[in-house]
Amino acid sequence: MGSHDNNIDADLPDFDVLLGNEEDSVLEKEQLQVQELREWLDANPYINGCKAYDNLHFFLRTCKFDVERAKKKLKTFYQMRAERTEWFDNCDPMLPEIQELLALGVFLPVDGVDEHQRKVVIIRTAAHDPKRHTQNNVFKTSKMILDLLVRFEPDSCARGIVAIMDMQGVQLGHALQLNPKLIKRSVESWTAYPCQPKLLEFTNAPRHVNLFLNTFRVFMTTKIRSRVVVRREGTMVKCKQLPIDLGGQGPSYKELAIKWKQLLEQNADFYVEQGKYKSLVKR
Repeated sequence: MGSHDNNIDADLPDFDVLLGNEEDSVLEKEQLQVQELREWLDANPYINGCKAYDNLHFFLRTCKFDVERAKKKLKTFYQMRAERTEWFDNCDPMLPEIQELLALGVFLPVDGVDEHQRKVVIIRTAAHDPKRHTQNNVFKTSKMILDLLVRFEPDSCARGIVAIMDMQGVQLGHALQLNPKLIKRSVESWTAYPCQPKLLEFTNAPRHVNLFLNTFRVFMTTKIRSRVVVRREGTMVKCKQLPIDLGGQGPSYKELAIKWKQLLEQNADFYVEQGKYKSLVKR
């Protein structure tokens, strides 16, 4: 009877081996998809996208491993980087105008993630002085930080970005900087990036905020529009590391600004490399 039992055990599949085989086949499929994207970029040199495995795999992940969708995304992304020269040319963290905005902390990734393992960022819409800083330079600084964040934390960024727009101290001058053309470009850039905004929460919002936000809504897709939340104060985002400025226990806005300013300065070479990848547009 004992030997019969042993035979039954021998017939049972080894689940660790099965799981390993499944993981191998998934990895193999993903590698083939990355290769397909590489060959497509080779065949379409005008897109001039970065062919590094990590970059192409990130696009695939955020497109749910749909190769055709990833191609469209790559095309849109590198086209934007070519057209928006005011944001993507000369991305030198040591430029005086960038240094000032980094010190102010206009765009602050929070340490850690929210309850759904998504990356939380705080966009301080009124941290800058509209008389001194252009809105385009604010956007440029924000994109520079986002690009580095994606490089450092691809997993949490691939799950989506949760953006808290802190409007504390917003004045008419800030609103006047944002003409409809700039708003349209800004909204389009959110959807051109591979990591998608899963929540756009405006907090410390002034009473008349909806008049201002309605212009943003005009250019949003229905999906993005449904993710906009407006609050008078506080946040609905659950994240242990939220800054004390938002009632959390994490580093303050000031501390996060110092951290990210140093990170950008230490990664100046990354921006030189990044600057090479953008569509070849006809001038």
